[in-house]
Amino acid sequence: MTEQDETWSEDISETLIRERMPEILDILLIDRTKSTARKIQNIIWANDNYMQFGVKAYAPEASIKPELVTGVMDSIIMPRALKPSELQKERTKAKAEVFTPTWIVKKQNDTVDENYVSDDLETYTNRTWLEITCGEAPYMVSRYDMDTGDGIPLSDRVGFVDRKLRRISAEVNDQATWQTLVEAAYKASYGFEWSGDSLLLARENLLYTYRDYFMAKWRVEPDTEQLKTIAEIISFNVFQMDGLKFVVPLSETRVKVVQQEISLFDDPADVQEEWITKPGKRVKVMNWAKNKMEFFDKGVA
Repeated sequence: MTEQDETWSEDISETLIRERMPEILDILLIDRTKSTARKIQNIIWANDNYMQFGVKAYAPEASIKPELVTGVMDSIIMPRALKPSELQKERTKAKAEVFTPTWIVKKQNDTVDENYVSDDLETYTNRTWLEITCGEAPYMVSRYDMDTGDGIPLSDRVGFVDRKLRRISAEVNDQATWQTLVEAAYKASYGFEWSGDSLLLARENLLYTYRDYFMAKWRVEPDTEQLKTIAEIISFNVFQMDGLKFVVPLSETRVKVVQQEISLFDDPADVQEEWITKPGKRVKVMNWAKNKMEFFDKGVA
């Protein structure tokens, strides 16, 4: 197996996902907070970087739909390292978007990981980790270098999901047990991001990381149902959120309130206008132990 076979491609093709795994892209675009049993809703763009392709379809508040990122539009979403430098600067200025070099990710994850060296495999697998403002999720999975976009071999990856999957692969030789533990590792791994394009990249990186380790261990492709299971876990655990307010980005609304005081005399009525901000939609996240969605900010002071 060549290195390229092992890692597939650093810049993931949404069209390829759509063609090979028709349901998977739909799952990776779901916003679990906004969706109900009756109606599925997708994550939103949450930035204006793509409005030149369509003012309405690519507006910050608009949902990311499969047809907007596949076919002739396949290349519009790409890792930050591959974006034009001017766009990188613009996003840094607008949303303070910066990405941490891989060596720093390694050093920080190493420091946390030192606390768990005595864990047995099951305990280590089920430890809960969260990457805040995750971007393309390098602290979770490091498929490629954040500076250059170059692919990173499995043995050198430093994300906390990488670490769990590498240990599972080293200690488990039964495929059913391996799959169960890997699913547990994904259920214990969380991340959130504001921008919809970065969030989609993060979700794709997590899915392809599963495929990378599966193929390295078993020398065959995972089947569609296995990929679908992992994609569903990812769609719950890696979610879109305003990290300061714990709400869906851009879900706050400004409403004008008109108050009219009626005079008992002949004076004209006194009309007062006031703008108030209605809180945004609180983000929910899956509690896998209870198999129940709960507010992310539950218990946050």
